[in-house]
Amino acid sequence: MATLRKTITLTDQQDNWIKTQIHLGLYTNDSEYIRDLIRREQERSLETDVIRQALVEGEASGEPQVFDASAFKQKMRAAHA
Repeated sequence: MATLRKTITLTDQQDNWIKTQIHLGLYTNDSEYIRDLIRREQERSLETDVIRQALVEGEASGEPQVFDASAFKQKMRAAHA
């Protein structure tokens, strides 16, 4: 995988935060920390997309039906007894 060099601007507070993470041994350098942030955001975005799609499917599935808790419990007991 090719790598690209980017220049970013940080506040002193942000830079100190990254330096602290490195000092704690969580990362070996600034780039590793930034790449980890990007990976986490990519994962979070994917999770959000999955939830959003499930909501769309739920809304498209039709009108809600009344849930009978007693009938559900009986059905589960019969299936798992």
